Amino acid sequence: MSEILTSAQMRAIERAAFDSGEVSGRELMERAGEGVVEAILDSFPELRDGQRRALILCGPGNNGGDGFVIARLLDRRGWQAEVFLYGDPARLPEDALANHDRWRGIGRVVPFAEWRFRLRSENHTATGPAPDLLIDALFGTGLRRPMAGDLDLSLRELDAIFPEGTVRRVAVDAPSGLCMDSGRVLAPGSGADLPLRADLTVSFHREKLGHLLAEGPEWCGSVRVADIGLDQARLRGAGRDVLGDVVTTASPNRILLRKGGEEHPAGHKYDYGHALVISGGPGRTGAARLAARAALRAGAGLVTVAAPGTAIAECSAQLTAIMLTRCNGASDLGAALGDERLNALCLGPGLGLGAATRDMVVTALGSRRRCVLDADALTSFGENPRELFAHLHSRVVLTPHAGEFARLFPDIWARLQEPVAAGPACSKVDATREAAARAGCVVLFKGADTVIADPAGNAVLSAARYERAAPWLATAGSGDVLSGMVTGLMARGFWPVPAAATAAWLHVEAALRFGPGLIAEDLPELLPAVFRDLGI
Repeated sequence: MSEILTSAQMRAIERAAFDSGEVSGRELMERAGEGVVEAILDSFPELRDGQRRALILCGPGNNGGDGFVIARLLDRRGWQAEVFLYGDPARLPEDALANHDRWRGIGRVVPFAEWRFRLRSENHTATGPAPDLLIDALFGTGLRRPMAGDLDLSLRELDAIFPEGTVRRVAVDAPSGLCMDSGRVLAPGSGADLPLRADLTVSFHREKLGHLLAEGPEWCGSVRVADIGLDQARLRGAGRDVLGDVVTTASPNRILLRKGGEEHPAGHKYDYGHALVISGGPGRTGAARLAARAALRAGAGLVTVAAPGTAIAECSAQLTAIMLTRCNGASDLGAALGDERLNALCLGPGLGLGAATRDMVVTALGSRRRCVLDADALTSFGENPRELFAHLHSRVVLTPHAGEFARLFPDIWARLQEPVAAGPACSKVDATREAAARAGCVVLFKGADTVIADPAGNAVLSAARYERAAPWLATAGSGDVLSGMVTGLMARGFWPVPAAATAAWLHVEAALRFGPGLIAEDLPELLPAVFRDLGI
C-alpha cells in the first residue's frame, strides 16, 4: 500500500520540511533536478552516451527552477542544453531565481518572445538540430487554470516540429495543462487535449492523483517517482489535520487472505462464511453464476445461488461446487435469511429491473448482513435513489460503473463531467467520497481508475494503469466477477473497504496473468495462482 497525494498535500509536506529546518527550498530543488536526470537516464539508456541535445522549457515558478537545475546537471554530463523561459525572470521565486542565475553563468536563457518567433519562422531549423530530449518544466502541479493561449499555441507548434516518437519528452511533475488533483485537462471547453504528450513524467516524493485518474495516464506516458528525501512519517506524527485524508493504493492484505479475517483453528467450511448470490430468471442466470464462482474462488466456505423456480434447471446444469436454492421473490429471500449462517449477500447481476428487484434489495438490507449491490439492484432505484439510500448501512458495498453511478448520483456525476475552467477540479475520488457519504455505505466506483470510499472519507484507488493496465477487462461479465469477489471476501470476514480494495486488486492481477483474449469466466480460475504468488 502506498499513498497518493493531492497538490495541496504535497505543498504541506514541503512546508513542514522547510519549517522544521530539515531541508531548504534550494536543496530540495537540487534533489528534484538530480532525480529527474537519474530517471531520464534509467528510462532511456540510449541517452547515456554520445553528444546529446536537450530543449528545456522553464516556467515562472519553482517547476521552472527544477528545469534550470536539470539544464546545469545535463551540461555537466556534456550535453548541449538550450533553456527557454516563459515568464519574467525578475518575478521568479527566490530559489528558482537563484538557479536561473546559476544557469546564466553557464548558458543563455531564451525568453518566450524569441522562442515564439523562432517557432514561427519559416525555417524551423532555427530551433537548432533536432534535440534528443524535450523537457517540460513549465508548471508542474502548481497550475490552477488553463494555459494562456499564446503558450498553448506555441507548444502545439513545437509538437508539430518535433512529433511524438522523434524526441524523448519528459514532464517534470506533470505535463503542462493537466490538473494533478483530478487527471483532467484544464480547459474551458469539453473534449480538450494537451499540447504535449510526455513519454515519461517524473513525480517527486509520491505519485499525485492526476498521474492515475481520468486522462492523466494518457498524457503522462509512464511515471517515475524520485525520492527527494522528505520524511512524511514525521509529518504524519504532527497530526492528521496537516494532510487530511490521504488516498492509498489498493493492495492485497496477505494476513486477512491467509486467515479469512479471523482465526479458524478447526478449519470448518462455515468458518469461512456462506455467501448467497441472487439470480435472475431463465436466460439471465449467467451473471449470478459468474459472481458465485468468483465468491467461491475468493475463499468463501460455501456459496449458494438463489434462483427462481423457472431457472433452477438452467442453473443446476451449470453448477457443481456451488449450491442452489429456490427464490421466487422477497418472501422466499426473507425465509432463506432465517439461516443465520448466510453472512454475505450479492444482489444485482442479471437480477432484472423493477419492483420485484427493489423488494428483494430492501429485504436483503433489512437483514443487516454484509451485502454487495451491483447492476440491476442499483438501476432499479435509478428513478428514486433516496428510496435505496434510506435502507443502506455500513456493511453494504455499492459497485456502480459510470452509467449506474450517474443514475444514483446525477448531480455528482454532472460536476464530474463539467469542463475544467479552474483547478483543483472535481475528481473521481471527490465524487466517490461524496457518494459514499450520501449513501451511508461503501462505494466502489468501477473503471480503469477504480475508487473505493467509505462515508468517513477514507479512499483507496485501484488503478489498472501503466504496468498494471489490463484493457481486456472491458469484457461482458467482468464486473459481475468483481462483485462476487467482494462478496466472497466479506463472507470470509473482511469488512467492506478491505474487501472491496482487495477484490479490486485481485481482479486486475488475475486479468494481467491471463492477458489479451480474457473472458469473464477466466477470472475466477486464475485466483488460485495469484494466491500462490502471494504466498497464501
